[in-house]
Amino acid sequence: MRKPETAPEVAHRDMANAIRALSMDAVQAANSGHPGMPMGMADVATVLFRRFLKFDAANPDWPDRDRFVLSAGHGSMLLYSLLYLTGYPGMELDQLKNFRQLGSHTPGHPEYGEAPGIETTTGPLGQGLGNSVGMALAERLLNARHGDDIVDHFTYVLASDGCLMEGISHEAISLAGHLKLGKLIVLFDDNHISIDGPTDLAVSDDQVARFAACGWHTTRVDGHDPEAVAAAIEASREETGRPSLIACRTVIGYGAPNKQGTADTHGAPLGADEIAAARAELGWTYPPFEVPDHILSAWRETGARGRAAFEAWEEAASRLGAQERARLHDPIDAAAREDIAAVIRKVKAGFSEGGEKLASRKSSQQVLEALVPVLPALIGGSADLTGSNGTKTKQHRDVSAEDFAANYIHYGVREHGMAAAMNGMALHGGVVPYGGSFLVFTDYCRPSIRLSALMGQRVIYVMTHDSIGLGEDGPTHQPVEHLAALRAMPNLNVYRPADSVECAEVWELALNSADTPSILALTRQGLPILRSEHDDANLSARGAYVLREADGGRDVTLLATGSEVALAVEAADMLAQDGIRAAVVSMPCWELFRAQPREYRERVLGAAPRVGVEAAAALGWHEWLGASGRFVGMDSFGASAPAGQLFKHFGITAERVAEEARAAVRKG
Repeated sequence: MRKPETAPEVAHRDMANAIRALSMDAVQAANSGHPGMPMGMADVATVLFRRFLKFDAANPDWPDRDRFVLSAGHGSMLLYSLLYLTGYPGMELDQLKNFRQLGSHTPGHPEYGEAPGIETTTGPLGQGLGNSVGMALAERLLNARHGDDIVDHFTYVLASDGCLMEGISHEAISLAGHLKLGKLIVLFDDNHISIDGPTDLAVSDDQVARFAACGWHTTRVDGHDPEAVAAAIEASREETGRPSLIACRTVIGYGAPNKQGTADTHGAPLGADEIAAARAELGWTYPPFEVPDHILSAWRETGARGRAAFEAWEEAASRLGAQERARLHDPIDAAAREDIAAVIRKVKAGFSEGGEKLASRKSSQQVLEALVPVLPALIGGSADLTGSNGTKTKQHRDVSAEDFAANYIHYGVREHGMAAAMNGMALHGGVVPYGGSFLVFTDYCRPSIRLSALMGQRVIYVMTHDSIGLGEDGPTHQPVEHLAALRAMPNLNVYRPADSVECAEVWELALNSADTPSILALTRQGLPILRSEHDDANLSARGAYVLREADGGRDVTLLATGSEVALAVEAADMLAQDGIRAAVVSMPCWELFRAQPREYRERVLGAAPRVGVEAAAALGWHEWLGASGRFVGMDSFGASAPAGQLFKHFGITAERVAEEARAAVRKG
């Protein structure tokens, strides 16, 4: 019997041109976007997805899939085209036709959660590269815990000239090289074009030499030669002891005969005439948004190519317990939350009974001492401030290129790189990252903190030395406007605990906040225990609560956060001597308080005149104080002196709070 004829293999060129056509058509339909990079990198992406990337489009959440990070997020149509062509669920052709339109799953830059297959939100250049270091690090950490059968995959990054110009790139590549993250491969779109024009207007770095100096394996290839690209990827996959950079020399807008190789293709539609010319140049004779069946079938086969590998992984993973397998996605499940709650109750009781005056950074360290043993997925670190931040415990061991079974990362003086890497670790799944620095250096982390919030990732920032209370280091290190700036960010919980008990509570809240990152703003100076009677309930969970109610009704309400809550308590005692009844409200998290029912908020705030106190800028406090409220805080930068002198110098004292309260009562 004659065997049935098999369809001829679809040429690489046709598959790559499908990406080019969809990209230029979508940008043209939107009258907005960046066609140049997708057209230039279509050959590289086709080789990667068709021959190397381990994925199964039907199972996009497979924990052991390779990660593909489009760090050059402006070229989002490359990713959207790939997701449609390979058959990811939800990425239908209509989504491409609605590129950049309200309500579509194809926004102008890739957004995590908009569609399966989008591993991270990119657009701010260099962020994806920073995320990829965290993803590759998480892969090694989990591989050391579970073995090759469960965790053994690569992280691939498509990065642009712009990504490598951004300062975060140096932090990222330096850390990756130091840790010898051999399963990280960066595909550099070396097209020599930026928005303003040729890159030599602004940069003349030898990027390959720079990566090599950081300990990377490097190579250069013609990005339009599929065999050369494949050989380079294969060689990079063999470099298990070093991350790899492949500099792919490409032509931006490849195929557009009059505009390719120029900035004209970077960030604007090609125009109808140039698209027609490009179709002729590429030999693509199909109408807009049409991919012929034989080419689409070849791409869909690519999307299913990893099915056997997925099924083999399923077989291996079936030997894990159900809980252990689920924790490859999210290690904080119901059982873990119960363990965390039990630890926090015990630690709180110890703080309340012991009565020891501690800096909240020290309280945090003691909380971590108890948490780490029951939460092995908790991975700590600091940006070269381990001793100052209190982020390392006796339960920690240093992660190194030789020991990924450890659980503490020395990020070095790389605050931004640390924050971006923690985003990547959280996105990867299976670990819960926290990292420390000084609160003032949230300025260096802010772009990544913003993306933590935008993506809804459980990332915990342990930010110490939270006010002028850090003392002699002076105004360069004393945060004044930072609490206000961070509170302005949507979907970010900013915690400023008043004592050790609240510190334990906010750790529990941060760990349980699966979709919200957390800032823990902690003190250098010691804080007295304000809640000496133990209560199993987490009072901080409602954001603010009445720490001390006034007997017989309120004459004034004193509102405070962090170290200033103790000043409010002291002021209330002073006022009592004058017959003024003052309630004290602790406000460890404005965001959680804002989310409470109106009746609760009104009950906590009360109807009496209000005085707020915080060793920071007043911006934002009007929400709680009302039009007639008074504020004790900072209206300038700090100074260099011992903390006690500084609080007196700037008038942040119990006496000043009491004085403002008396004035409020008289006026009220």
